Amino acid sequence: MTRSNSYETKVPDDMDGIRLDKATAALIDDLSRSRLKTLIEGGELTVNGLAEADVSSKVSAGDVIRITIPEAEDAQPEAEDIPLDIVYEDDDLLVINKQAGLVVHPGAGNPNGTLVNALLHHCGDSLSGIGGVKRPGIVHRLDKDTTGLIVVAKNDAAHQRLSEQLSDRTLSRTYHALVWRIPMPLKGVVDQPIGRHPSNRQKMSIGGSGAREARTHYHMQEDIRDCVALLECKLESGRTHQIRVHMAYIRHPLLGDPVYGLREAEGRAILKKAGYEGEIIAQILSFDRQALHAQEIGFIHPKNGQKMAFSAPWPEDLRNIHNLLK
Repeated sequence: MTRSNSYETKVPDDMDGIRLDKATAALIDDLSRSRLKTLIEGGELTVNGLAEADVSSKVSAGDVIRITIPEAEDAQPEAEDIPLDIVYEDDDLLVINKQAGLVVHPGAGNPNGTLVNALLHHCGDSLSGIGGVKRPGIVHRLDKDTTGLIVVAKNDAAHQRLSEQLSDRTLSRTYHALVWRIPMPLKGVVDQPIGRHPSNRQKMSIGGSGAREARTHYHMQEDIRDCVALLECKLESGRTHQIRVHMAYIRHPLLGDPVYGLREAEGRAILKKAGYEGEIIAQILSFDRQALHAQEIGFIHPKNGQKMAFSAPWPEDLRNIHNLLK
């Protein structure tokens, strides 16, 4: 194997027919599997001179694999003056009522304009560092268009202790969701593992790739004309899109969900059956984000051991759609 800004290796006979990601992980041992996967999916790998971005493709004995390593980029996000609704702040943490449309962490497709960028601007020198870098410690996440409460650490010790509470479930989160149809039973638990969708990388699915256990407790709070329900949801785990995937699985997807929601024709039929009429139906169906709000959060303060609990009112768009439905 040779290396400059790339790796090149040949597949030995005993690896004939195995997956590309497993072969590269075994043959190139000084790059992590996650780093290799990112490079492969980013189009940085060739097999016999041809680009191959499918990590599950099979290799053959004698294949020449080459991976190019792009120049490293500065991973430190830039501070940006983005308005934040700060519910609580001290030397160790912040509790924020996140608005719709705000991505939590920079990533592919969202290099800036995120909650992290906003926090870097707000906190300035009050951040003592997470992992040796001055950055806010994201303990848990909310989807871009999910509103509500999120707790963020300002230092390593707070981040570690809050993360431990997330793992042992002493950090509690309660969500409000508007879902299609009335669930039966009115109170229950969805216990289904969630992983990456097998064909759509933007989606999650029950039992998908790398599925991990996930449990969502739900309890109906309001029956709105027998066609939409207000649910209170509590999480035992924190998988990506968990409430959205679990509610869709039990056939009660979130109102307005652009990824897991009902087809417009089905939503229209439900609303017509409930007695809604033309313009009102159009307004309800035009709600363009998942109707999900992180209503409450509770945890033990990582430094003084005090029990902390916060709640956040619904945002205006959620109040408006709720009033329209009623």
